[in-house]
Amino acid sequence: MTLDDLRVFVAVCRAGNLSAVARELTCTQSAVSQHVKRLERETGVSLLERRPRGVVPTAAGRILYEAAAEGLAGLDVALRRIGDLVNGESGAVRIATGGTTVRHFMADAIVAFRRQYPRVSLEFRTETSGRRCFDALLSGELDLAWITIGDPVRGIEQRPVLDLPWVLAVRAGDPLADRPRIDPEQLDGVPLVRLPPHSVSGAHLDAAFAGLGVRAGSDTGVADWDTALLLAELGLGHAVVPALPGLPASQDAPLRFVPVPALPPFSVGWAVRRWDALPPLARAFAGMVAGSRTEPTRTSATS
Repeated sequence: MTLDDLRVFVAVCRAGNLSAVARELTCTQSAVSQHVKRLERETGVSLLERRPRGVVPTAAGRILYEAAAEGLAGLDVALRRIGDLVNGESGAVRIATGGTTVRHFMADAIVAFRRQYPRVSLEFRTETSGRRCFDALLSGELDLAWITIGDPVRGIEQRPVLDLPWVLAVRAGDPLADRPRIDPEQLDGVPLVRLPPHSVSGAHLDAAFAGLGVRAGSDTGVADWDTALLLAELGLGHAVVPALPGLPASQDAPLRFVPVPALPPFSVGWAVRRWDALPPLARAFAGMVAGSRTEPTRTSATS
């Protein structure tokens, strides 16, 4: 049993497909299968169950997968920390973000981190869902993930950094633009530019509307907040969005942001495997982001 055997086995369990792992590792499917067979010979049990569309771990395979995934991720962190010591604080911090994260939450921290650690590489990876962020953290591919804080996830620690209230983004000159606030019932039946319902923030907003008895319509869907703001700026709809740091507050700006105080705010922040095992450089970057974002930009209809 080798580390390569375990790494390949963990990859197969995650992908559910031997050929997909073979393509990722640029080797043959037979080579991937040999790693699994070697583990099965040493353990004396079948570790994978073949199905028409791939493979799934058996009960024994699940036990080995969970132990191996935990151990390999911890080993990768240890090796990287040793490398940081050897190289004198060089290396990389690997971060998962959404499409709008860097612009609104990390710009100042990136500049400060680069000045303090000029030899360290910041590697940003855009993920489309919290689940993909968690999988990458559990596999040891990432150090940090910036997420919308949600339900607990096994093997993941979530740390809130900022609470974001909701605002209605409308084009300057819109009848709603000069209101001091928007009550949810005023949005009943109003077509909105909406985030995907499977996103944590989109689900949070849908649940808040449902709890208030609001049936907000939607004729346009987008994948990120910045796109929602662009469509609102173009006059193609209204958008209920978080009060993101850095939203334009000038009277000359093309958008106005009207508070919707009845909608409960939601939290964004960091997800990691274990804070006490986080590499020092990653911990430093996480702290800089948290320190630079103590509260969102204040917005109002007249600002």
